[in-house]
Amino acid sequence: MPLIGGPVFGIVLGILVRNLLAPPDSFNPGIQFASKQILQWSIIALGFGLSLTQVAKTGLESLSVTMVTMTTAFVTALVLGRLMKVHNKLQVLIGVGTAICGGSAIAAVTPIIKPDDHDTAFAISTIFLFNLVAVLLFPLLGHMLHLSDLGFGLWAGTAINDTSSVVAAGYSYSNAAGDYATIVKLTRATLIIPICLILAIAVAVREKRAAKHSGNVSDFSLWRIFPWFILWFLVASAVRTAGYVPVVIQPAIHLAAEFMIIVALTAIGLSANLRKMAATGARPILLGLGVWAAVSISSLLVQLVIGRL
Repeated sequence: MPLIGGPVFGIVLGILVRNLLAPPDSFNPGIQFASKQILQWSIIALGFGLSLTQVAKTGLESLSVTMVTMTTAFVTALVLGRLMKVHNKLQVLIGVGTAICGGSAIAAVTPIIKPDDHDTAFAISTIFLFNLVAVLLFPLLGHMLHLSDLGFGLWAGTAINDTSSVVAAGYSYSNAAGDYATIVKLTRATLIIPICLILAIAVAVREKRAAKHSGNVSDFSLWRIFPWFILWFLVASAVRTAGYVPVVIQPAIHLAAEFMIIVALTAIGLSANLRKMAATGARPILLGLGVWAAVSISSLLVQLVIGRL
């Protein structure tokens, strides 16, 4: 079911197994390994499929819309999150997932901010819920608004989160819209690099302050907190950009990356406690709805201002 994607099935099945047939404690080391190490390896593998030169031209064309929608997502997540009393880490997960690339972005920042597994599962489930709605709703709205192929591609590429959902919505509108939406989405995905670095610095500063406050500065280690997988992601992207990744093996690398993401997110589902998620209530879903609506509307408004519709 390509409109939904393997990660959604993986995390849902993981949650169901965890809460209906809870695995014994002997499984915990493997689940933790999959949800952390394999998650990081999947992000590195994605780097081999992202050529920086490939998306440069389209990226510059769509940068203004992308920056506005990304800023809108983070500001809305912060403001609405505080009004709804959603805690900070869940605000970050929903904001990053909506602003950049859905489950992949959530997966990338999870090793940095270290949220509870049920928060990660909740955020991913919320993001993918609105992905599915967007796939079904966006083409209909695009035709009602009489958007051009490039206008719809830019809208889908900046306002829909997951790559598979962007591709599904774009090509259901037209082939030209699908091609443009896919490149815009790939460009948008590269912004996960500076976002992760900013979050890593923020976490490092916070931990350093906490260590000073406790009088045990030796507990703080920049080496330990730095997200080295992001550095290797950059190396992988540079290798792909330099042309050292043979075309014949690129589909296999992409398949391996997708497989590892599904394994990791399934493990996160296996760690999720539905009782804790239920205690969180409907507020995170309403937060996700508010952020997604703000991003979708801001994308159209910016295109209207710059004359891209």
